[in-house]
Amino acid sequence: MLEIGSLVDGKYKILNQVGHGGMSVVYLAMNEKANKQWAIKEVRKDGVKDFEVVKQSLVAETDMLKKLSHPNLPSIIDVIEDDDRFLIVMDYIQGNSLSKALEEYGAQPQEEVIHWAKQLCDVLGYLHSRVPPIIYRDMKPANIMLKPDGNVTLIDFGTAREFKEKNLADTTCLGTMGYAAPEQFGGMGQTDARTDIYCLGATLYHLVTGMNPCEPPYEIRPIREINPSLSGGLERIILKCTQRNPNDRYQNTAELMYALEHYDEIDDLYRRKQKRKLTAFISSLVLMFAGISVSGWGYYSAEQKQSENYDNILKEAEDYNDYYNAIVTDPRRTEAYDQLNDALVSDNVLTREEGEVLLKLLTGIDQNNSKGYSEHYEVIENLRQSNAEGYMDICYRIGESFLFYYDVAEEQDRYAYAAMWFQNAGEKYPISELYCDISECLSLIDQYNGAKIKQTDKMYEEYEKLWNMIQELYEKSSEFDDLDSKLQVWNEINQMMDTKVSPLLEITSKEELTGLLNQISADAGQVEKSIVETDIQLLQDNIDKTIKRIESAKEGDA
Repeated sequence: MLEIGSLVDGKYKILNQVGHGGMSVVYLAMNEKANKQWAIKEVRKDGVKDFEVVKQSLVAETDMLKKLSHPNLPSIIDVIEDDDRFLIVMDYIQGNSLSKALEEYGAQPQEEVIHWAKQLCDVLGYLHSRVPPIIYRDMKPANIMLKPDGNVTLIDFGTAREFKEKNLADTTCLGTMGYAAPEQFGGMGQTDARTDIYCLGATLYHLVTGMNPCEPPYEIRPIREINPSLSGGLERIILKCTQRNPNDRYQNTAELMYALEHYDEIDDLYRRKQKRKLTAFISSLVLMFAGISVSGWGYYSAEQKQSENYDNILKEAEDYNDYYNAIVTDPRRTEAYDQLNDALVSDNVLTREEGEVLLKLLTGIDQNNSKGYSEHYEVIENLRQSNAEGYMDICYRIGESFLFYYDVAEEQDRYAYAAMWFQNAGEKYPISELYCDISECLSLIDQYNGAKIKQTDKMYEEYEKLWNMIQELYEKSSEFDDLDSKLQVWNEINQMMDTKVSPLLEITSKEELTGLLNQISADAGQVEKSIVETDIQLLQDNIDKTIKRIESAKEGDA
């Protein structure tokens, strides 16, 4: 063991021991020259069976963490190996683990748990967005440090691994029984992002109920069976996270984050209304099948009636509720989805409230319940199962609505919400994959720019990728037959370049930037102006303003 007061590597003075595990001891150390405290994790070779195997795991963990930068993750500073031991120097995280909080105080306040859950969901989303994605696999209270400021840090990456798309199954079963998803223990394919969603759900269950899933009866029950005062919305979120089949869970952290941010709106009243609607729907089905038993023409008649009802509802539709009623009447047809989307963006603006109306189709969460709009969980899933091509069409069109019209302050938010839809349309609309890549690039730029220590080099690497994707987006726009879509893409390119003049000038020249914009302006001038003359003129005016900004920018501005 390291001696208190000793000096490691000539610069880290050991102050005291702050923790220990089966194979390691953690010390608090001070770099006196930098006047900064660090944590040093020591793994000694003596007493550790198969040390080389352990060493490989430690090297993999440290190499992984060195590439990461997130406010809820520790940073690796140094790795030191000598004949007797292996030392890892990392950020010192003040505070205690959430497992210690559970030991001392039992179940944690619901609002605090939701606050921590959003941070953990965000950090998992960051890990899953790496290339290749990193699957953490061991989320549990013992691996979450609660800092004095009330925020949390995720520690211990010993079981994390990079996701390999072609793997059919994991070769190693790692994780903690009780918190681990079924697929972590063999027989159900390899672990992926949905595995971490299961582990997070099990962790939230433990935190909010005080019931350890590692102990008898080894199950995750509805949380209100344990504490009736807890939120029904949170109960539904935890139950969905911890479904045995990964396909029944939230499919990504974006879906889960949206649910966490609106958990208090998924209440029992909402479910009772859903149940009444489901009962009415089932009743209509019963009547329909009764008709079939009476006559062989019953099914045909019912189909005709369903189609007539659908057409009549759309013909008289006046608000979102009517469009949803049409969708529920026949989820296999796309007209109601299209008309709902068109109605929301008819003024060329998609407000946050209107965006939530569309997101309800994907997430099953109704933001407008208080205003009396119809609710129907995950109706678009019915379209996917019965009409795959129509499903991709709708996902692409709604993705365009979020991309071109969503009224949010940050560009990366528009792309993130649009990507939730575009990721389902790529098979039919290849440009969707490019939009998703741009979304990931903008997210990385924001993370590198907002890091505690601004990672300028990595940020400009992403800007270089972004510039290449902007040029590719222009090339793909020439393939569009629809003039409105082409103009929308050209406007999007100009807007993106207008807001990023300085960083783009760090990775390319003024001539390159203005050349692309002049080419777009020239292409627009070739369009039949009698059709969209005002739109073309507005685009060309905006391009002129962007070119002036580029030409007046000082070289080297950041």
